[in-house]
Amino acid sequence: MAGKFKFTFGPWNIQEGSDPFGPTVRKPIEFGKKLTLYKKMGFDGVQFHDDDAVPDMNDLTSQQIIKKATDLKKVLNDHGLAAEFVAPRLWEDERTIDGGYTSNDSVCRKYAIERSKRTIDIANAIGTDLVVLWLAREGTYIREAKDSKVATERIVYAINQMLEYDPKIRVCIEPKPNEPMDHTYIPTAGHAIALSLLCVDPKRIGVNIESAHAILAGLDPSDEMGFALSFDKLWTVHLNDQNGLKFDQDKTFGSVDLRRAFNQVRILDKHDYGKNGEWVGLDVKAMRTQRDDFATKHLSNSREIFLKLLEISRSLNDEYIAKYTEARDYEELDLYIIKSLLKG
Repeated sequence: MAGKFKFTFGPWNIQEGSDPFGPTVRKPIEFGKKLTLYKKMGFDGVQFHDDDAVPDMNDLTSQQIIKKATDLKKVLNDHGLAAEFVAPRLWEDERTIDGGYTSNDSVCRKYAIERSKRTIDIANAIGTDLVVLWLAREGTYIREAKDSKVATERIVYAINQMLEYDPKIRVCIEPKPNEPMDHTYIPTAGHAIALSLLCVDPKRIGVNIESAHAILAGLDPSDEMGFALSFDKLWTVHLNDQNGLKFDQDKTFGSVDLRRAFNQVRILDKHDYGKNGEWVGLDVKAMRTQRDDFATKHLSNSREIFLKLLEISRSLNDEYIAKYTEARDYEELDLYIIKSLLKG
């Protein structure tokens, strides 16, 4: 057990409480003020969408985008923060309503690829080599609308364009089985890793496992993490929790299923996650009922829960576990884990 853990979250995780069925319920917080909160809560890194880093980037030239991102890097340095990754936000532009990379419109596909290249420019300027792809609309509402073989090939083409644009950039795919689309083409870690084999440089393609996304696929997040770890492809995580197969809830880590959270912490620690500089990322949202002055507790609480579960995991008696597993006395092992969680 030797994982070294440092924590990140994105500025969207301090948000105004809007949802698909209602308006915002909290006052917006200026981006610069959000940055002042990171260190106070024990976080050392920032996750970015491209337009978190450079607002209104569609209205700027490439040179202007790089200039603004370079200025942001100075601000991060002043706060003692590092950028973990940048993700192209391809799901809110009108040109991406039918997908960016998999759109049936070649003009829209070209826009998505060009925006992804600008994302790489931003990543370079703010000091990270990691680009995360949440393939939000790369799917369909009805299967007959797209050919899934062609769609897969279009995703591969887009990723290849990114890899060829910058020989050092790494692309990290964040799988999700559904929402906002009914069906998505890269729903699991296995799909993402398989997709990498079709690309020009598979070594530069990894996986971001989000707890809730794995649960929505009917899978256990720790198993998805273990699978990616076995390929040395787990390059970041988005920890949160999920109450069943519903919409993507982004609940505080461990707030629904503490044992499921425990096993995520345990497998990361057991296999030295973080030894190559990987971060523990959170993607959690405050409850919509939370008042403005308490609307960051979901972040500090998630980090606290992670560290407490880490403490419990490292306190387990390996001899007991070996004895129970060798005897296939899994009932006793089950009770031992439960007791440890209750005592902790």
